[in-house]
Amino acid sequence: MKLFPESAATQLEFEKVKQLLSEICRSELARTRAESLRIHTRKDFIDPALHQTREYQLIFENNLNFPDEAVLNLQKELRLLQIENSTLTGAQFLLFRRLAVAIQQIFRWFDNSRREAFPYLTRVIQDTYFEKAIMVMIDEVLDDDGRVKDNASEALQDIRMRIHRKSHELRRLFDRIVSKLNKLGYLAEIEESFMNGRRVLAVFAEQKRMIKGILHGESDSRRTAFIEPEETIGLNNEIYSLEMEEHSEVHRILKELTSRMRAMHPLLETYHLGLGEFDFIRAKAQLAIQYEGNMPLVSEKAGLKLIEARHPLLLLYNNRLGKPTIPVNLTLNENQRILVISGPNAGGKTVTLKTAGLLQMMMQSGLLIPCSPDSELGIFRQLMIHIGDTQSLEFELSTYSSHLLHMKYFMEHANGKTLFFIDELGSGSDPNLGGAFAEVILEELTRKHAIGIVTTHYLNLKVMGSKVPGMINGAMAFDEKNLQPLYQLMLGKPGSSYTFSIAERIGLPRRLIEKAKTLVDENHFSLDKLLNRTEQDLQLVATQKKTLDAMIRENEKLRKELEVVLNKEKHRQQVEILRNKNKFNEEKYLYLKDMERKIKSLLVEWRKTDNKQEVIRMMQSLFFKQREKQTAEKRQKKFETKFIETEELAKEGDKVRMKHNNQVGILIKLKGKKAVVQVGVVPITVDPSTLVVVKDKLPEAEL
Repeated sequence: MKLFPESAATQLEFEKVKQLLSEICRSELARTRAESLRIHTRKDFIDPALHQTREYQLIFENNLNFPDEAVLNLQKELRLLQIENSTLTGAQFLLFRRLAVAIQQIFRWFDNSRREAFPYLTRVIQDTYFEKAIMVMIDEVLDDDGRVKDNASEALQDIRMRIHRKSHELRRLFDRIVSKLNKLGYLAEIEESFMNGRRVLAVFAEQKRMIKGILHGESDSRRTAFIEPEETIGLNNEIYSLEMEEHSEVHRILKELTSRMRAMHPLLETYHLGLGEFDFIRAKAQLAIQYEGNMPLVSEKAGLKLIEARHPLLLLYNNRLGKPTIPVNLTLNENQRILVISGPNAGGKTVTLKTAGLLQMMMQSGLLIPCSPDSELGIFRQLMIHIGDTQSLEFELSTYSSHLLHMKYFMEHANGKTLFFIDELGSGSDPNLGGAFAEVILEELTRKHAIGIVTTHYLNLKVMGSKVPGMINGAMAFDEKNLQPLYQLMLGKPGSSYTFSIAERIGLPRRLIEKAKTLVDENHFSLDKLLNRTEQDLQLVATQKKTLDAMIRENEKLRKELEVVLNKEKHRQQVEILRNKNKFNEEKYLYLKDMERKIKSLLVEWRKTDNKQEVIRMMQSLFFKQREKQTAEKRQKKFETKFIETEELAKEGDKVRMKHNNQVGILIKLKGKKAVVQVGVVPITVDPSTLVVVKDKLPEAEL
């Protein structure tokens, strides 16, 4: 993206975002990427970068353990490996082994399911492969400490065996010498010492002439001399010579391994770049989590649709202080290309302008932005800004001539892919003349189909924003009663500067305010007053709408809860009906199974016996008794639905049930062992012991 002026990234505080990103990076490659973060103008670059960051953000949110903990800076080692006849050390080879292990773990992490779940992160490794031979080559030569193994070559194994034997021989000889001289009292200490790589004796200075050998040095106090005994000189020389041979052979082996590894240089460099890329994506995701970033929709078409957008740096600052950050909602497209924001000073006009500019730059750099994921941002090829204040900025235009020079550049280079931001358009000159030029500038930018935001106090620009096609007014809300800005952008109408209201609130003399009003054009004053009153009315309407929306949401919540309760009750009733139906069917099924069993038994008996009449009698008994039983059960159920039994003694006038047939009647006469019960119009004489007093069941509504 082309920026104007060159300091635009600094003025919109994009450099601060890059600095925050760089501090999170762990590797040098990632830090370099962060510090040189590019603002792309091609969707095929922007989309993958955003998706990769979003996918890594999902890894954080789902607590998945991504294996990118290895932080390796191997630029120096890779350059050295590329040089012909160079030789790497064992420690440097171990770094390459760590690189191979890290890549192996990443390839294992990206199984088939994760490749499908994280397709954009998979792109980082899709053009490479894991080469196990790198680890095999290193492991054949080096141990875990980076030391060349004894069996790396037959010559090295032979040399080290000879060194071991000679060292053992020297140790035994040296021990005998130490024991002998210690008995003579010549030694300052019996512990072995080394100087210049040679085994020496620590001898009292006054005794040094008593021992034949080579003097290698003295202590700082000159009380101790370090002498290599004459008897060990030959062995020391042999060991030294063998050690030189060992060093030469180790160097030859490492040089040969370096030569073999050089063929792997392109692959190793790809691995190194891949780890750095994953670290860079990780840093972007971690930064996005800090400022609550989301991935907006990206369109090739120039335009802005910001929903619940917030300035990331302001959000981080307010979060540390525990303060809320007021979000911004605005839309710029081909139908409303230029937004003219007016309102009182310190009301948030410049913050709104900077928020839109910074989020656009971040999005085109592949960074997630703090806004609703339903936001949609187009792609712009150039971004122009003119901010005249010094609020967090290093660059300030102080004269009207330089202001016009900037506007000249805007008008000459603006097109349909230009996003511009102008703070206090026309300021720095006579209000009438400056306002006239401001109108001309906006007309030209509108004609060139540029998209942008302008802040102003000029009344003519507010009027222009309501009349010129492609332009729209916006106002920063202000609480006139408490004299406090609300930092909320309201679209569709211009805002008042609250000049006289602020003067009254801070206590300027009333006579001065009234005198100032007389000096202002009546139409101008009336319009500002109308804007003032309209804004306050709109704030009241917005507050009432907010309350109404809350009540509607609450009603909707209660409606849904009621639906849930009704659905549960309906379901419970259906379950109860099915349960009762299943119970009836089960009883019927058991009855039929029992009848089937008994009939089969009678058939068997019919075939066996000659007394057919007895079998017929048994069949009649079975069927008729079952019918009687069913009739009795029906009467019992009918009785239970209408009456309840009591334990009272029966007396004349009581309603009673006869046990032998379940019929209910009125006891009209009780004498001795006889009782007369009237059932309907028929009196029946029964035994009093077969009577049970009953009462009518009350309907459920009366209970």
